[in-house]
Amino acid sequence: MIHGWSALGGLTMAEWEDELERWLKPFLDRFGHKTRQRMCPLYVAGLIGPGDRKSIQPMAERLASGSYDQLHHFIADGVWDASPLESELLSQADRLVGGKDAVLVIDDTSLPKKGERSVGVAAQYASALGKTANCQTLVSLTLARGE
Repeated sequence: MIHGWSALGGLTMAEWEDELERWLKPFLDRFGHKTRQRMCPLYVAGLIGPGDRKSIQPMAERLASGSYDQLHHFIADGVWDASPLESELLSQADRLVGGKDAVLVIDDTSLPKKGERSVGVAAQYASALGKTANCQTLVSLTLARGE
């Protein structure tokens, strides 16, 4: 699936891929279409795995060969009902960290960017860097438990 990566988090690449696919399995079942089920793990691996560039072309180069067109279609043109995925995410989050002592954490996150073509990229304050930088800024909602 992924070529040229060394071990991540103490896992071999094969173990990391197996763990990612195991975690994604309940979500993949919600996609329905086999091509979407195949592209989703590649795309997620490209986003969370090694590599500075997280746009489709550089990720496709790090992933299985010949995946650029399919990855691009999956993100740019692929249409699916998000409701089943959102329901599964809610179920998994509640199972993993839900309960009486669970809280929602709202935070902004800055993603430093080298280019200017990604959506929302601008020179703006990047809290993680403590300065104005070329970045994307997003707001995250995290379910956490007081551990």
